[in-house]
Amino acid sequence: MSTYFEPHRSATAHSLTVHRRSEDYADLFAQAPVIFAALAGPRHLLEAANSAFFETVGCDRGRVGEPITKVVPELAPQGVLDRLDEVYRTGVAYRSRDGRLLLGGPGRQREGFFDFTYEPRRDAVGRIDGVVVIAVETTAYHHAHLLAAEQRVLLEQIARDAPLEEILFGMATAIEALSPDVIVSVLLVDADGQRLRHGTAPRLPEFYNEAIDGVPIAEGVGSCGTAAYRRRPVIVTDIATDPLWQDYRELASRAGVAACWSTPIQDADGRLLGTFAMYHRTPKAPTDKDMALSAAFTRIAALAVERHSAVEASHAAQERERAAHEDLAFLLEASTAIARETHYADSLQRMARLTVPALAPLCSVHVVERGQAQRIAIAASTRDGEVLLSSRALRDEVDAAVARVLASGTTETVRTDGRCAQLGVTGYVCVPLATRGHAFGVLTLLATGLPLDGRTIALAQELARRAASSADNAHQFSDRARLARDLQAGLLPPELPRIHGATLAASYHPAGEGLDVGGDFYDIFPLPDDRWALMIGDVSGRGALAATTTGIVRHTARAAARLLNDPAAVVSAINDALTGSTADDDQFVSLAYGELWHTASHLALNLIRAGHVPPLVRRADGTVVELAEPGLLLGIDPDPGFCPSGIELHRGDSLVLVTDGITEARSADGEFFGEDRLADALVAVRTTTPTAAAVVESVTAAVTTFAGNATLDDQAVLVVTAA
Repeated sequence: MSTYFEPHRSATAHSLTVHRRSEDYADLFAQAPVIFAALAGPRHLLEAANSAFFETVGCDRGRVGEPITKVVPELAPQGVLDRLDEVYRTGVAYRSRDGRLLLGGPGRQREGFFDFTYEPRRDAVGRIDGVVVIAVETTAYHHAHLLAAEQRVLLEQIARDAPLEEILFGMATAIEALSPDVIVSVLLVDADGQRLRHGTAPRLPEFYNEAIDGVPIAEGVGSCGTAAYRRRPVIVTDIATDPLWQDYRELASRAGVAACWSTPIQDADGRLLGTFAMYHRTPKAPTDKDMALSAAFTRIAALAVERHSAVEASHAAQERERAAHEDLAFLLEASTAIARETHYADSLQRMARLTVPALAPLCSVHVVERGQAQRIAIAASTRDGEVLLSSRALRDEVDAAVARVLASGTTETVRTDGRCAQLGVTGYVCVPLATRGHAFGVLTLLATGLPLDGRTIALAQELARRAASSADNAHQFSDRARLARDLQAGLLPPELPRIHGATLAASYHPAGEGLDVGGDFYDIFPLPDDRWALMIGDVSGRGALAATTTGIVRHTARAAARLLNDPAAVVSAINDALTGSTADDDQFVSLAYGELWHTASHLALNLIRAGHVPPLVRRADGTVVELAEPGLLLGIDPDPGFCPSGIELHRGDSLVLVTDGITEARSADGEFFGEDRLADALVAVRTTTPTAAAVVESVTAAVTTFAGNATLDDQAVLVVTAA
């Protein structure tokens, strides 16, 4: 049986079939959010498409029937035609995710991202007669993903306290990468809150950044100054015609910018931090994408500036604290040295020597004797300085200033000129030495270089006050209390270090009113090879001698521990320092000293007990054990011998060290708190995995409940808990 094939009728039927299929496709995808196009033949004629297709490529429906390369000519250079040819030729579908296309002609080109499917279309007998294109635009998702990624990077930078300049620069470049036609600028509020300073603007000309650096926050000062003033966004779509830019129009023209949208950067309380601006080369209104970018990155900029301000404030506070510690250390050393002198003239001579060169290169001290001001002490950092202090011209000017200060009782600061300036003295300060409101002398500091600053003058005034008060009983009492408080703070570590695998906590409570320096102390400091030294002790007696002895113990321990890799040798060195002391009174010290290191499974500790309260270990299961061999007090026997005890602290175990102010705390009826109650307090720690702080809190709370807040002896607690 044979079959007759009529070419004309077959072609007509095929055409009708294809047409019907294209119409079916068009009906199916007419209202769908996906992009659909049916392409016919090897020339890829646009046979049918839905509205989403025409909106995406930016053409009208009258282009149906034309080759796709004429309808959307920009597709060919981007490889789309090659893929269509391959699908038509091979019959193998092509799929692509998040493919990038540039759509639109010159001047109106936009970037888009799409998920594509190119499916071969077959006729009734299976021959390929076209290609069906189905696509979903993912541009918004793509941009959102990139935006989220950039935000994450910037937030990570903020979290690790990266420099503000680095964060702002990264933010600007990220936005400009997401929107290449945008130019970003960030201005920051000046310290006085009246002007905006350059923050970042990588793509703006340097001359432009310099010109707007310091613009006032005011109405009519471009987009940024006005936005900062109004505290709300200011959108200028055409700089050339907008009155806000009247004074900056020429500058903007030179920089090649024609539009600027500025948003104020504010913190959570509404405080102005700066402005975030997006510039364009041509007049332009912002799109939804632009506004989203502006909102997102303005929030990030606010976080960055807030964090930067907090970090800067912290650094400034730390610097002030460091300077205060240095100043306090100087005052403590000087005051102690001056107070040791039995005669006021000797103490004032000591004061003069201590000020040079710590406060100034030259110093003189005058006191009133028999109604006349007499110079009784001088100090100079060089021999030439001593000669200069003997100069008649300098002495006459200083004597005149001293007379004025004695009469007024107030500090006088002078910047020299004339003869004194020729001698090399740039200025001086005269500080009264007074007791009971009456000036009996003057401390004079002289500068030969930079003028004396406020900090130096304040230190000189404090030193003069302390030195003067040593001659007066009433002032001695107040100085004693202040010195005790300050010195006690200097005898304890300002904060506990962080040790890998452990948590630390400590408590110190002085006895009575705190008029004398106590003898209780503790310390933790690093050693070579990732080891740590820790100690707690109690010096007999109170006051300056106890503080001095505490200093000997701490400083000897810190020095010896770095040289001697043996706790017993370190404690022996401390004992040698105490027994070899030239102090008139014998000083005895109880001490628990140990060296700690971290192993793979636990904390290891070698501990020596020298006449101290027995150390306790609270195990993770709540049991309490007493460790460490007993030993003699330090400062008695030149060779007492010490036996270290090895201790292992596993996770949750706590080493508890206390002074006898804890165990010998008395109740109202005179009963001692004792070691048993101490152990009970450790057992009573309520949390299953207590931290060192929780253990300290349990101990101090138990002692306070038992003995009340008043105590006859200092109380110190030091706890190390294996983490």
